[in-house]
Amino acid sequence: MTVLRHPNNQGVTLTQWRKTAAGGETSLSGTDDFGAGLVYTAGAEQVFVNGVLIERGVDYTASTGTTVTGLTALVAGDIVTVSSPSAFNVANAIPKATVAAKGDLIVANGAASVTNLGVGADGTTLVANSSAGAGVSWTTPITLANPIINGGMDVWQRGSSISLAASTAYTSGWTADRWQAATGTGQATTVARYATSDSTNLPNIQYCMRFQRNSGQTGTALIGFVQNIETANSIPLAGKTVTLSFYARKGADFSAASNTLGTYLYFGTGTDQNIWSGFTSQSSSVLNSNLTGTWQRYVLTTTVSAANTQLAIGFFYTPTGTAATNDYFEVTGVQIDLGTYTATTAPAFRRSGGTLQGELSACERYYERVAPGVTYGYFGRAQVYSSTGINAFIEFKTTKRVIPTAIDASGSFFMNNGASQANLTGSFTLDAGSTQKVGSVLNTVSSLTAGTQWSLGANNSAGAYIGFSAEL
Repeated sequence: MTVLRHPNNQGVTLTQWRKTAAGGETSLSGTDDFGAGLVYTAGAEQVFVNGVLIERGVDYTASTGTTVTGLTALVAGDIVTVSSPSAFNVANAIPKATVAAKGDLIVANGAASVTNLGVGADGTTLVANSSAGAGVSWTTPITLANPIINGGMDVWQRGSSISLAASTAYTSGWTADRWQAATGTGQATTVARYATSDSTNLPNIQYCMRFQRNSGQTGTALIGFVQNIETANSIPLAGKTVTLSFYARKGADFSAASNTLGTYLYFGTGTDQNIWSGFTSQSSSVLNSNLTGTWQRYVLTTTVSAANTQLAIGFFYTPTGTAATNDYFEVTGVQIDLGTYTATTAPAFRRSGGTLQGELSACERYYERVAPGVTYGYFGRAQVYSSTGINAFIEFKTTKRVIPTAIDASGSFFMNNGASQANLTGSFTLDAGSTQKVGSVLNTVSSLTAGTQWSLGANNSAGAYIGFSAEL
C-alpha cells in the first residue's frame, strides 16, 4: 500500500492498494502485493486495471469498504490498483444538525461560537437585539401608526406653559395638544414644554412634558394627565397584545413615595368617551415605575380584549408632604405598538402623524387655534345678522373629528367692510351653523345695518385667537 499525503499537510491521505492478478479474478479483497489489506472509502474509490481507470457501477461494484466485485475476469499479469482518500473532518466545521427545520438560521452567540435561531413566524423580520442570546431576534414589522397623538410633546397650541389652579374638586384642563391634566385641593400645578437635552439616553426626541406641583402646595391626592384615544384609533388594537412604551425622569424634589409613577392603560366598550367621565365597562392595566433623575424607557405590555372599543392612557403620581421647588416628573416618547417588547427592543419612537406637520394636523383634528397671519389680519368673512350681532365664518385648516363643541378666544377683535371699522365687544359663542370644515361664531356689535357683509379681524400683536374644540 502506498500512502500519499496532501501537499499542505491538511490531514488528507490517499491510499493505493495494488495487486498483480493471477488470472480469472472477478473480485478483489484481502492483502495486496505489499501485505496491506484492502480498505477504501465507498463512493470515493477509484479502480485502475493496468493504469486505465474503470467506471464505478458499470465495470465494478464497491460498497463494503473492503471488497470490490463485479469485475470482468482479470488476465494473469494484470496490475489492479484501488486508490482511495481517507475520511476526514474539516476543522471547526459546523454540523448540519445545528439547524432543525426549514428556515432556521445559524447565528453567532459569541466569539467562535454559533447556535440555531429557529425560523420566525410568517411576516416577521430579523432585527438586531443586544439582549437576545444570539444578538438578533424575530419581530413583527411596524404596520400600525402610533395611536398616541403628540406623544413627543411637540405641539402646544394652547400655550407652552399652562397653569392649573388648585380646586376644591378634582378638575381637568387641557395642556399640550391631546393631553388633559387634573388637579385637586391644594394642588396648583404647572404643565409646560421643556427641551429633553439628552442625546444619549433619549435620542432624537426634542421635547417633553413637565408636570409640576407648584412649590408650597400641600395637596396629596393622585394627580396627573391622560390622553383619550378615539374609537376609530382604538379598534385596530382590539384582541391584540400591545406594548405601551415611554421615556420618563423625575425632578430632584419629586415627592411620590419610592419615586413611583403610575402608568395606566384604560379599556372600555363605549364610543368616543372621556376617561374623566368614566368608560363603559372600564378596566385597566397598570405599570408602577420607580423614576430616577436620568431618562429611562419603560414598557407596559398587556392584551386588549376583543370587546374593547376605546382606550386611554394616563400618568399619575401621589405626592407627599409640601411641594418643594422641583416636585415634578417629565414624560415623552409615548407610543403603542402591536406585540411584546422590552424597553430595549421596543421600536424607536415615531410620531403618529409621521412628520411634525402631520402631527400638527392630527392635533388640529381635535383642536385648532386660529389666528390672523399679520398684525392686523383677518379670520374670514362676517355678516351682520341684526343691528346688534354678527355671524363670522372661519375656515379650518384641518377637518375636525366632529362639528366643534366649544370655543375659546382671546384678544381685541374688529370688523371691517373696506370703508369703516367696528370694534367687537363681549365674548364669542359657537353657532349651530358650524360644520367640521367651517366654524361659525357669533358676537355683538352696535348700530350696524343687518345683512351687510364685513370681514372679521384682530390685532395679532396682542396674540388674538379663536380656538375650536372637537375633543372627546
